[in-house]
Amino acid sequence: MNNIRYFLILLFALAISFRLVANQPADSIPESKQTQVYKFDIKREIGPAAWRQTKDALQEANEWNADIVLIHMNTYGGMVIHADSIRTAILNSKIPVYVFIDNNAASAGALISIACDSIYMRTGANIGAATVVNQTGEAMPDKYQSYMRSTMRATAESHGKDTLIQKGDTTYKWRRDPLIAEAMVDPRTYIEHVIDTGKVLTFTPDEAIKNGYCEGIANSVEEVLAKAGIKEYTIKKYEPTAIEQMVDFMINPVLQGILIMIIIGGIYFELQTPGIGFPILASAIAAVLYFSPLYLEGMAENWEILLFGIGVILLAVEIFVVPGFGIPGISGIILIITGLALSLVDNVAFDFEPRHIRALLGAIMLVVFSMFTSILASIYASKKLFATNSFLGHLALGAIEKSEDGYVGVDMKAKSLIGKTGTVLSVLRPSGKVFIENQIYDAKSEDGFIDKDTLVEVIRFETGQVYVVKKEEDELN
Repeated sequence: MNNIRYFLILLFALAISFRLVANQPADSIPESKQTQVYKFDIKREIGPAAWRQTKDALQEANEWNADIVLIHMNTYGGMVIHADSIRTAILNSKIPVYVFIDNNAASAGALISIACDSIYMRTGANIGAATVVNQTGEAMPDKYQSYMRSTMRATAESHGKDTLIQKGDTTYKWRRDPLIAEAMVDPRTYIEHVIDTGKVLTFTPDEAIKNGYCEGIANSVEEVLAKAGIKEYTIKKYEPTAIEQMVDFMINPVLQGILIMIIIGGIYFELQTPGIGFPILASAIAAVLYFSPLYLEGMAENWEILLFGIGVILLAVEIFVVPGFGIPGISGIILIITGLALSLVDNVAFDFEPRHIRALLGAIMLVVFSMFTSILASIYASKKLFATNSFLGHLALGAIEKSEDGYVGVDMKAKSLIGKTGTVLSVLRPSGKVFIENQIYDAKSEDGFIDKDTLVEVIRFETGQVYVVKKEEDELN
């Protein structure tokens, strides 16, 4: 009887509950919250640009209060220093970071992927082959490999352990085995049923799933989210700023070569014309466009730009102040080439390893080739643009002043002074000033040193220069 009473009371309570819910306004029923997914791509070589965009993307994801950050990856790798920076940013992210390996996550890409909380791979993708190599594909010395091995192990260990219960005894297993991460770097690593010695480990999707390095296979971002159990979501994509797009465009080697040609060509044309005009302005603008993107990219340092500036100043001193061509001019040219070339080479951990030497030589060759091409093109263009029959011909002097027509390059008045006597105004060492017939002339001594106030005689006149000798036994007291 009591059981029946309790059953009826329960039915009554349920009926009241359903009635309250049915009469509740529709807008007061809580709706399921959509998951906010922030997505950005790493589909380029891992370098300064990838690191800069990763920082910006993670910051924007935090400001947007994203629930998940999803990296869409396809890379063959890149620079270890920047890959390590990206890895650290991902490990320190308060927002879970997933990665969808669209095709490749090799080398530095593998390190970044292992740092993520969840890894998903497209059919036919791969992850691994993280041995540190130079630009020709040769393995770097062991000090580089040692650093990479420890970094890969530490990244795998950062994801903790799974707890397994076996017959009352608690055992632990790494969620991502650090030894597997090391095997992606070191061919000497042996793991039973996984990799033999002498081979660098690279996983296919099925192999990665089997060994805990992949959560699932997906062929699209939508499939990744479905595999992750996310049904309702909003995706916000990272969009590079106009400045980033401009930087990416401006660091193209071909465009950099053209800018070097404009810099050198502008200097050359300016030296051919009096005053300061358009050529030097074009050269200055080209220099700004050359160094600015490299500076923002983290390649050009302040001291490299300063080297270039000092080189230009020394070259100007050689041309406008010091006669002839000597140490200032040669030093200026060397500093200009050095500043332009070093700005094209990444300075992070720069040393004289073969890969850095090759990169530096490549940059120097680009600069020197562009400079010579610019000079040759400038000489050719100056002849064509300022020819008498060209549309700029009126800007150049086209007439020829021949000596047989009475044109001379110097004042011939001083030629009449031959045989006349004068007084030394400034010591002749051997050049100086002399005073002859109430006029001051530049003179050069044929007898070497001649003191001030000494009587001298003009013996000849050549190339605009008066030549004198000491007047025999006739000196002023």
